[in-house]
Amino acid sequence: MLVVQKMIRRLILDVLKPHKPNVVEVSEALSHLEGVEGVNIIINEIDQQVENAKVIVVGISISFEDIQKKLEEFGATIHSIDEVAAGKRIVEEVTTPQDSSARM
Repeated sequence: MLVVQKMIRRLILDVLKPHKPNVVEVSEALSHLEGVEGVNIIINEIDQQVENAKVIVVGISISFEDIQKKLEEFGATIHSIDEVAAGKRIVEEVTTPQDSSARM
């Protein structure tokens, strides 16, 4: 049986979550998942029923499925996966001349 090691090192997710549980509880729960070394949650927008949040998860061997399952347990929904970094190290985004000319 071939065992494939998870190589995700950073996930940035756009998440819609209810007000309860709060971001402290959600971040603590995510931080206890295997392979997770740190979690940041930034609230972008607050509505009457829900909050829109950017969830940043870093680690050595992150399981997207475990993150998704834990968020769903809290009643949250992933709107989009905004960034994934995988491999032996994280490759940071760099600005190139094409980036500025594409926005004109």
